[in-house]
Amino acid sequence: MNKIDKIKNDLKKVSSKKDAQILQRFFKIKKGEYGEGDVFLGIRIPKQREIVKKYLDLDLKSLEILLKINIHEYRLTALLILVKKFELATKNNDQKLRTEFFKFYLKNTKYINNWDLVDLTAPKIIGAYLFKNQAEKKILIKLAKSKNLWERRIAIITTFHFIYQGKYRETLKISRILLNDEHDLIHKAVGWMLREVGKKIDQKIEEQFLQKYYQKMPRTMLRYAIEKFSEKKRQYYLKK
Repeated sequence: MNKIDKIKNDLKKVSSKKDAQILQRFFKIKKGEYGEGDVFLGIRIPKQREIVKKYLDLDLKSLEILLKINIHEYRLTALLILVKKFELATKNNDQKLRTEFFKFYLKNTKYINNWDLVDLTAPKIIGAYLFKNQAEKKILIKLAKSKNLWERRIAIITTFHFIYQGKYRETLKISRILLNDEHDLIHKAVGWMLREVGKKIDQKIEEQFLQKYYQKMPRTMLRYAIEKFSEKKRQYYLKK
């Protein structure tokens, strides 16, 4: 049995039909919904992470095979392995491998096609890479202007890594680009990142942005952005 078959077998052992039904409703897989056609085995994240630890030596060719299968947990497992490989390359100061994993991720955004796949991986690979390779940050602009929903989400969620490092300019820049985005998942993501700027860096910076743009923002984006504000301040933004 090859390693890919072993991973599939390990995942099957910890799958749950009951959890699969719950996840399929939660991740919107019906026709016309954002996760249309996705298939779930029903596996909790902690169990997947345990399996990931066993396969950190899996090569990129094998990871790509898993990514191209429309079973959600196969793709997530492949991406979590990639995150661990990237982190190990960073620890070993192996810039060549870091670049290889970064490019592999961007090459396969077509298969990073649900919000959890993006949120659990984009900051840790794309964000961590770009923070040390500032000259390449322009890729975020390209992603933010993409017709692909998930590439746009990658663009804004990637900036979470910058926020954790005390930097906010990338978040504000991408937020401006996505201000008029039509998709609810982008509204939520932008609002979330703006909230994190206020929470982890400085609320005044977030409010300076809001003062310019809150009247233009989709309501969901605004509500996410001001979630941690005082009730009085929340009402100020919501009622104007």
